[in-house]
Amino acid sequence: MSTTTGTAAANETPASTTGRLSWPPLIALSLGYFLVMLDVTVVTVAVPVIRDSVGAGASATAWIVDGYSAVFGGLLLMGGGFGDRLGHRKVFLTGLGVFALASAGCALATTPAALVAGRLAQGAGAALLVPTSLALLTTAHPTAAVRAKALGVWAGVSGIAFAAGPLVGGLLVAGLNWRAAFWLNVPIALLAVRLTREHVPSPVGRAGARGLDPLGQALGIVGVLAPAGMLNEAGALDWTSPVVLGTGALGAVALALFVLVERRTEARGLAGKPPLLPLSLFRSPGFSPTTAVGVLLNLGYYGMLYLSTLYLQNERGYGALGTGLALLPTVCMAVVAAPLSGRLTARYGPYVPMAGALLLGAAGFTGWLFVGPDTPYWTLLPALVATGLATPGTVLAATAAIVQTAPAENAGVASAVFNVARQIGNSLGVALFASLTAGQDLVSGLHVSALVASAAFFTAALLALSCRRRTKARAAS
Repeated sequence: MSTTTGTAAANETPASTTGRLSWPPLIALSLGYFLVMLDVTVVTVAVPVIRDSVGAGASATAWIVDGYSAVFGGLLLMGGGFGDRLGHRKVFLTGLGVFALASAGCALATTPAALVAGRLAQGAGAALLVPTSLALLTTAHPTAAVRAKALGVWAGVSGIAFAAGPLVGGLLVAGLNWRAAFWLNVPIALLAVRLTREHVPSPVGRAGARGLDPLGQALGIVGVLAPAGMLNEAGALDWTSPVVLGTGALGAVALALFVLVERRTEARGLAGKPPLLPLSLFRSPGFSPTTAVGVLLNLGYYGMLYLSTLYLQNERGYGALGTGLALLPTVCMAVVAAPLSGRLTARYGPYVPMAGALLLGAAGFTGWLFVGPDTPYWTLLPALVATGLATPGTVLAATAAIVQTAPAENAGVASAVFNVARQIGNSLGVALFASLTAGQDLVSGLHVSALVASAAFFTAALLALSCRRRTKARAAS
């Protein structure tokens, strides 16, 4: 980075001091999150074409779809820890570079192994981007009201990216080919790099402030990746396979050791050797319930997105483009939901908007109970619209709650915990709902899964309301 650029970034006035948003840094940080969320779903509708193009089997196909999210979730704590210790801006730029190179590798892949490797590398880049982008946004907007507006834009862009993935994938597959879905990431990442270097300042006094926790990192990575691998391989093998059972046992042991190591490291209280995940975060009011909301949110939404894609393609005969267009209402609702949630969060706090959005989503999922093999598309619209409003609205409010409950020095790790929780919910939702449709017709499995998704959102709403009651009780005392 040039001296001029670095000085300009360092001297940039935080947006919150003027009472309004500063768009160049906000766009830079939102673009990073845009890339991450787009690539969660962009390959969904292109799976048949990709599978035939590179000759992927069942296991490789599962890793092409889910390997990205698995590594993303597995390395998020590491990404948050690196940001807190080495500097959020430096790690964010590194993540953009890794993501761009990995996307190019995916676009050039001609074998299943090469494509899987590229997807795993994308997940690593994503794990560096998400916690650091949130930490940089929080630092740039210390005032709660302005920060809520900024979070609304940030979450809104990510919600649009996530929901637009099937549509973008369908358009690119129909107009060009599946490789274009990965080439698209490269210019967006380069634009984000330029905007970040020119407009996003580095938080003062953070880089190199603390040491790393290599043992905690290794255990955390294994503890999250092993269960994800178990779920992926269970679909290709069998739940009783020694590989599946052994991978699950490895994950359980790694997670237990991770908790023990992190508890011991935090108890020692050495300033130069902090834990990767301070377990005391979970004693902060609202932190644990909001983390649970992240699991339940993604379990319901991702699981139903997976089944709705199967329903539209396998039951209704839609192609890649048709499926993307059918899911378009989700994109439209994300544009409305995130800014609205940001304004409501700024006015009422995070828990009321969170609970309201979750209750709306719970009601929306019940709309799938009326869907059959030949149901007109307009019957699906209430469910698509309601869940399209609920999901980005919940993400924004829950993110604001996590930011409020965590100490400033652990902002990156706290956001990583929430996103790890969401990725765990993603893997659990897809695996659970896939198992619910196994051995029976897709429509019947879809109905059962809709009830599970609705129950997950309703439970999450109760958690949000309980947090609000505790917050009001503390304020009154």
